[in-house]
Amino acid sequence: MGKVEEFEDLRPLLFSIAYRILGSVAEAEDAVQETWLRFDGSATRPTSTKAFLSAAVTRISIDVLRSARTRREQYVGPWFPEPLLSDPYQDPARSVELADSVSMAALLLLERLSPLERAVFVLRDVFALGFDEIATAVGRSESACRQLLVRARRHMAAERPRFEADRQERQKLATRFFDALKDGNVRGLQDLLAADVQLVGDGGGKAPQLAKAVMGAENVARVLGRVFPWLVRIDVSFEPHDVNGQPGAIFRDRDGKVLQILALDVLDGQIQTIRTVINPDKIAHIGPVADAWAIDREVKQARRQPN
Repeated sequence: MGKVEEFEDLRPLLFSIAYRILGSVAEAEDAVQETWLRFDGSATRPTSTKAFLSAAVTRISIDVLRSARTRREQYVGPWFPEPLLSDPYQDPARSVELADSVSMAALLLLERLSPLERAVFVLRDVFALGFDEIATAVGRSESACRQLLVRARRHMAAERPRFEADRQERQKLATRFFDALKDGNVRGLQDLLAADVQLVGDGGGKAPQLAKAVMGAENVARVLGRVFPWLVRIDVSFEPHDVNGQPGAIFRDRDGKVLQILALDVLDGQIQTIRTVINPDKIAHIGPVADAWAIDREVKQARRQPN
């Protein structure tokens, strides 16, 4: 197998490692590309290509994350990861760990770790790499890596997100939610929401916030029931789609351009959190992006017109 074939065979794994460390599709893709350049420019073939590339993409991702921290601290409004519609790396033996670790809730929790803690946690608890490989990847001793993992697990344990284990039940609830959303059925929406549900949006100051942080089933249902039927009236459509391993949807304007991504956290038969990503920079990898400001103006104009 040649270099190109070896690399392409491992590309899904490399992207999945980088995405979990960075929380950004674009930055993860750049990290993978930089990994290829280093691999292609290497004069010698490594004993284990997988170990070499995993270490390289991890080191690159750590460097990118360190430089990104300042930008994220200055971010306008809540910061969410870039939505991931499908994880290219699949491992039946670790399907649960992979799915849970890519959720928005898990990635937001990982944001609280230092770059080294985050990398060690991802490599060990998600991808089950040995401490010898992890030590090489992060440039620390095996003993130091074990200490980093202990600290990371301690930070993660208290607030580790839990999700509905039954995928079919999650999808049934999501279907009922989107049916009620389309109809503006406030009572129907409220019945599906946890009492302390949160509705949070990420516009990054680059798009109108359809809903700032809203708490409580009654308040969230009222906001959703007021906003989304008007979007439907101006030909905004949505298609249910898994988002970061959880139920969600892609919203598009009348021309099929992406307006926003919505993701649901489901547990115990109720929706715990609703997150929307409307920042155009974070959804551009999904397809051409709609003009959210124009849609906001159109909704306001439609609401002023008599029935």
